[in-house]
Amino acid sequence: MFWQALPLLGLLAACDVGPPPDQPLSLLDAAEQGDLQSMDDFLQGRQLLNMRDACRWKPLMKAALNGHYPAVKKLLDKGAEVDLVDKGGYTAMMLAASNNFADVVELLLENGAEVDHVEQTHGWSALIWSAKRGHVETVEVLLQHEADRSIRDDKQMSALQYAEQNGFDGIVRLLTAS
Repeated sequence: MFWQALPLLGLLAACDVGPPPDQPLSLLDAAEQGDLQSMDDFLQGRQLLNMRDACRWKPLMKAALNGHYPAVKKLLDKGAEVDLVDKGGYTAMMLAASNNFADVVELLLENGAEVDHVEQTHGWSALIWSAKRGHVETVEVLLQHEADRSIRDDKQMSALQYAEQNGFDGIVRLLTAS
């Protein structure tokens, strides 16, 4: 549903400061595009893993947001810090969860990502994000990693309440199971 993507689109639009057409690709751009060859070129002998753009996004965040599993894995294998946050307090894992990239969420959690991190703009956790957007697969992964179902956002809403409100019965069942 289009309306569900609006908060993330706003977040992205505010920070879309990609390079001008006449400038070469950066590690941030290569990660966002999942361009492994360009990433290899940037990572040869240089420590650019945690470089940031104007919104404090780093390559791992861009790769995770776009579901580029191989790029996320490469960055993690090279030592990228898994839980750095952007201006709004979002982590790479939260960005992957918001777009239902359950395999990327799993990879990030296996590499030490905090399952219950809460961002600063709305007080959402990855579980709230996923439940309110109807991402069954990601909710399952988060629950397997013992995500806290009791976290409430700045409106005092829980993941379960969002799933109920939006009619996501499968997610309601997952969140109410023991």
